[in-house]
Amino acid sequence: MKVRSSVFASFILLFEVVGIALFLRGFFPVPVKSSLSSKSKLSDLPEEPLTGRSPNSSRLPQPLFNRVVIMLVDALREDFVFGPNGRVYMPYTRHLVERASSQSFVAKARPPTVTMPRIKALTTGSIPGFIDVVMNLNSPALLEDNLIWQAKTAGKRIVFYGDDTWVRLFPKHFMEYDGTTSFFVSDYTEVDNNVTRHLDSTLKRDDWDILILHYLGLDHIGHISGPHSSLIQPKLLEMDDILKKIHSALISKEAEGSLPYLLVLCGDHGMSETGSHGGSSEPEVNTPLVLISPAFKRKVGMEKPGVVEQVDLTPTLALGLGLPISQNSVGRVIPGVLEETSLRDQLRFLHLNGHQLSCLLKDSVPDYKKEVGFEQFRVAEKAHGSWMKLYMEGNTSEVLSNMGKKVLKQYLEALAAMSSALGKQLGKYDMYSMVAGMMFVFQLLLVLLLAMPEALGSAAAVDLPVLPALLSLPFYLLCLLLASVHVLVCTSAESSCYLCSLSWGLVFAAVVFSSAMFCILVSMATRRLPLGPRIHRKSPISSSGSEWSLSELDVLLLAGTVGHTLSLAASSFVEEEHQTWYFLLSTLCLAIFQDVCRKYFREQSASGDEKEHILPSKDCHHSTNPKAGNNPEKWLSLATPPFILLCCRLLRSLNQTGVQWAHLPDVGHWLNSSEHKTVLSLLAAFCLVLIYLLVQRRCSWVSKVALALGLLGVYSYRAAVGNVLFPWQHSGRTMSKGTVEARFVYVFVLGILFTGSKDLLRSQIITADAKLKSRGLWEIYSGLVLLVALLFRPHNLPILCCCLLIQTLMVQFIWEKLQYDAAQTTIMHYWFGQAFFFFQGNSNNIATVDISVGFVGLESYVEAPAIFLTALSTYAGPLLWACHLVCYLSSERDRSPVAVGHGCYCLALLRSVPAAAYIVLVTVLRYHLFIWSVFSPKLLYESMHLLLTAAVCLFFNTMDQSHSSSKS
Repeated sequence: MKVRSSVFASFILLFEVVGIALFLRGFFPVPVKSSLSSKSKLSDLPEEPLTGRSPNSSRLPQPLFNRVVIMLVDALREDFVFGPNGRVYMPYTRHLVERASSQSFVAKARPPTVTMPRIKALTTGSIPGFIDVVMNLNSPALLEDNLIWQAKTAGKRIVFYGDDTWVRLFPKHFMEYDGTTSFFVSDYTEVDNNVTRHLDSTLKRDDWDILILHYLGLDHIGHISGPHSSLIQPKLLEMDDILKKIHSALISKEAEGSLPYLLVLCGDHGMSETGSHGGSSEPEVNTPLVLISPAFKRKVGMEKPGVVEQVDLTPTLALGLGLPISQNSVGRVIPGVLEETSLRDQLRFLHLNGHQLSCLLKDSVPDYKKEVGFEQFRVAEKAHGSWMKLYMEGNTSEVLSNMGKKVLKQYLEALAAMSSALGKQLGKYDMYSMVAGMMFVFQLLLVLLLAMPEALGSAAAVDLPVLPALLSLPFYLLCLLLASVHVLVCTSAESSCYLCSLSWGLVFAAVVFSSAMFCILVSMATRRLPLGPRIHRKSPISSSGSEWSLSELDVLLLAGTVGHTLSLAASSFVEEEHQTWYFLLSTLCLAIFQDVCRKYFREQSASGDEKEHILPSKDCHHSTNPKAGNNPEKWLSLATPPFILLCCRLLRSLNQTGVQWAHLPDVGHWLNSSEHKTVLSLLAAFCLVLIYLLVQRRCSWVSKVALALGLLGVYSYRAAVGNVLFPWQHSGRTMSKGTVEARFVYVFVLGILFTGSKDLLRSQIITADAKLKSRGLWEIYSGLVLLVALLFRPHNLPILCCCLLIQTLMVQFIWEKLQYDAAQTTIMHYWFGQAFFFFQGNSNNIATVDISVGFVGLESYVEAPAIFLTALSTYAGPLLWACHLVCYLSSERDRSPVAVGHGCYCLALLRSVPAAAYIVLVTVLRYHLFIWSVFSPKLLYESMHLLLTAAVCLFFNTMDQSHSSSKS
């Protein structure tokens, strides 16, 4: 059946979306939530166990605390308090930890370590999923059962100051509040002063029960300059003084005979060695939890803090305030908080926590009775009832005390087991849906690859053997096989699968479609084999696009791209993906060096008529004058690949990336230290001058002047924010935000982009001037380079220099001299772009995303430009190489249309109107949120990337064929 390329591409894209949706439906685990729609109530609490008598009362023990102050310092790492520098950073807090009535813990946060999911974890006790990272940008109201709602329902008066994420999550819960935006990371002073200015008046009042303070300055400093910045110690001392003020005010208001207060110091997440967060490294997940109250024993020295889960704070605060535990909480009460209460109250608190966890376990795990923790809780509950019987009878013997301690231990073991079982529920995936979606996408990918030569041929059509596939015996056998597999999986699966919940009609349609696709795939594959024409009794389709010859370089590029895609099925290759690209790039340089040697040595030794076309270009004809290799260009061409290898090796040492060795020191750390600011200043100035020399060559004189002034503004901006120095400046001067200097650069960026766009439109609409079109494209590219130079940290400017230098050398001495075709050039640009993504210090961990660049030149948080600038800086490497590819192929096509060849299908997408939508889609999908999964979906992403690129280009191939036909 003949199908037009555009129709075939639409078909591929449509079903590709279905396959990806099916995979993601299985990848995101079902959240651990209670089946009850209502929230917990005091009247729903279980009765106190009592054996042999009528049920006892369902009373709650007396609340442990009267007032609670929660001081949450965003991005507070545990070593800032408990580490060797704790006495320097936070001396008063360290004194309370060592000598006061306090309990100290290391609270482990679950990834993703982003603010909004962490706030949800602290208030609901549940474990948020990775989808909450996206929701962090626009937090909706929290509707599930939570501590704040329970406190408000019980009549507690709550006051809040700080991150406005709380206000969005709990819009009508606070008696008084003042929110501050958390995304404007350039501000680390006013964002905290806005909280502290309310403290004096609030602490003097008695009209509140819970005070929540969320300080953001430390997190913003981390994003700007990292955890070892000179700004860290002053900020921590400021936080220490605030804690001292709160503690002193609570002590002065403590009344005789009343319930004690509780002061909580905690962090929502930590901070990586680069100052960011979001991943699962130790510095990001380990946060301090300090509970200060006269209800605790006074310490006599520094003790090693215990380790708890961050969600354990939720049931601890709920029981401490006399509130029901949230239904979806997976935390367990912290035993140290209950040490000074009576044994009966301790057992009752643990019983209430165990009852809540057992109910959640029933709703979340089908075979909950087989869980060890559930059985342990039932045993402990019965023993608790026996203990209560003896207690009510007035038994005061040592046997009763020992029995109570044994029951207490049983409860703690049961809580730990049930909490662990519920935590593991988050890591359970619907593997059936994931495998089905993966197979679906890979079938489409293989069909597309086999059909590509025909689709790109002169007819712009694909011959799909649909009818023979549907009438073949293997089709019906495969339908029966898949149907039986579906029945087997759905009847034997321990947990429910999404596909098993669908109607049989949809399942039957999916089985038929998948079987047909497989048969079509086999038929097309056999047609491509040498025996294919004999099997089908017809000659193969002959078209210019269907007969591809592969050189050694082609084999390398194809094997490297496919091999990289397949390697992403393993999480270790995803975590250390940069190693794959570094290896491929080094191998590519050696292969290019081999081609250069062949051109200038082997070709010269060949005789005229016996000379073989050994260059990798397949569609191009070039002169082979033996005397051509005697000029200096020969030696420059020979030196280019080794020089690129040297540049790449130096860039690898600039920023450590990945997961395993990201903590190791690198050249970037050395340059950013205060002792080497002069070296960094000289390096930045040299790089900016080199950038100008490399970029200005193809620009108009107006753009050259604007580029020079813009690069001067870039250095001025970095000097204003304190990264580099002018010769007349001192390192101890006061830093500014550099808003004026950054906006100065933005003016020239917009001017260059406007000039380039004007020239490009003139070449397309008014006059068909190839030189004007080329100049317009290069000016747009130079404007983009100027913007990237502004966003890059000074120590990363050598990356931008090397990027431009390698592009210049490759154009002058490799691509033009060896006359590589567009397909080879495109894949090389793709490889270089991926490698430069990791040279920047990026990784597949969201914690490496530098969000501080989103606020360069901004005085307040504006969502659209912040997201654009952050994405541009993160993907600057791939984007610069993609834009360079568009400019290069456009100029090559204007000079020599033959040189573009059939390989331009890889670029058709980027040269088209939907390029912006495509780049946005790939950027969103490439926002690597899935690094923590064992079955890495990055493999799916790479396959989908290939599918999307190849499928959309078929539209333009059809359009080109139609345009050519209309011309003829």
